[in-house]
Amino acid sequence: MSRYPRYPGYLSRDRLALLAALAGPLALAAVLVPFRASFPNTDAALAMLLVVVAVAANGHRLAGILAAASTAVWFDFFLTQPYERFTITRRTDIETTVLLLVIGVAVTEIAVWGRRQYVTASRRAGYLDGISGAAQAVALGGSAPALTEQVTSQLTQLLSLRSCGFQHGIAGVGRPARLQHDGSVTIGERAWDVDALGFPRDGDTELLVESGGIFQGRFLMTPAPGARPTLEQRLLAVAFADQVGAALATSHPVDQN
Repeated sequence: MSRYPRYPGYLSRDRLALLAALAGPLALAAVLVPFRASFPNTDAALAMLLVVVAVAANGHRLAGILAAASTAVWFDFFLTQPYERFTITRRTDIETTVLLLVIGVAVTEIAVWGRRQYVTASRRAGYLDGISGAAQAVALGGSAPALTEQVTSQLTQLLSLRSCGFQHGIAGVGRPARLQHDGSVTIGERAWDVDALGFPRDGDTELLVESGGIFQGRFLMTPAPGARPTLEQRLLAVAFADQVGAALATSHPVDQN
């Protein structure tokens, strides 16, 4: 989601990771060549495995797998007999080479999983910060227009919207799709599968703002192409709308009669 954009150097870091995956094992193997007769191949394999761990720690799957493959290739070429040939004659060297590849791939998958967990935790921390900020604004008696503007911006980022605006005392005008309180989306009486299809693309989606059963207005949201917010994100959007409803109820409640 756009609340956590990729930094400008993201692609550069990926390129560096790929370069390190290809060149790192080769460079280390070349450094070990003068000493290859003085220590066991297993020690050399462990040293080269460190390169795979260093590359895989970036959480880039392709780079980690390339590093594992590169390590196995250059270990075979430089550090197993016959030297400088892609041939292995001893069973232990074959086993070590295969283990280098397998362990390298396994380390990469663990690193990718860890990176995903970190990103998920960071995203949820951002959610909590947003809810906390909105709740604090309500508790401190901040102006409803300022909170509405803040939440409009948060919804745009959270749900990957092209545009979002708040309308006081309006609902159903234009018969848009509606984001319900349970996070589901409906078009009229028909349920819409957001997880599979994303937000409806033929029009806007509204999110009603209420407080204590009293209607205050709606956020009218235009999704960006391909926007497919998760249930967690949609429920958070509803929570933001509830905060706005509480603020509006205390400042200028809408008369429904």
